[in-house]
Amino acid sequence: MQHSHFKIYKPFAMLSQMTSGEDRQLRKKRFLSELFDFHDGIMPIGRLDEKSEGLLLMTTDGKLSDTINSSGIEKEYLVQLDGLITPDAIQKIAEGVTIGIFGKKYTTKPCEIKVLNDLPPLPEADQALRIGRHRPTSWVSITIKEGKFRQVRKMTAAVGFPTVRLIRIRIGNIQLEDMKPREVVTIKITLPDF
Repeated sequence: MQHSHFKIYKPFAMLSQMTSGEDRQLRKKRFLSELFDFHDGIMPIGRLDEKSEGLLLMTTDGKLSDTINSSGIEKEYLVQLDGLITPDAIQKIAEGVTIGIFGKKYTTKPCEIKVLNDLPPLPEADQALRIGRHRPTSWVSITIKEGKFRQVRKMTAAVGFPTVRLIRIRIGNIQLEDMKPREVVTIKITLPDF
């Protein structure tokens, strides 16, 4: 069977799923199925939470999806923080911080984090984010090899700098590049990409 693979720019305020079995969610939420006429059997590889945006891979190959999700590949995020992050907070995130995952304490693995003074061109932030109304913000790049529920947001909050905007720009060697929100591109995926 020939599998299909896509990379998409998941926009802010959209769930990382094709649809929902809940009527209430179907009425109030937005789903990946509105972006493109995807093939049957398509699934997201991993997730981005509703308020996060950026690179999401889609495939009809469940085995490939499982391999990528369980192999500890790098995922890179551009993160806009509430406040000007301190060297101490940077070091704590880099070494690992304790966060809560479904009611249990979890210490994140060491990761790569750097302050960004120059940003790549990014699409305008969704107006619902109300960025910079009160305090200055700072940007960091965070690269992790794990993907716990809302992990990056919890890591920055744990050191006192809540995430205001989060954009995933890379999974393995696959980059978001200059895609725009809602854009869908057909790609070939081979495991060496990771």
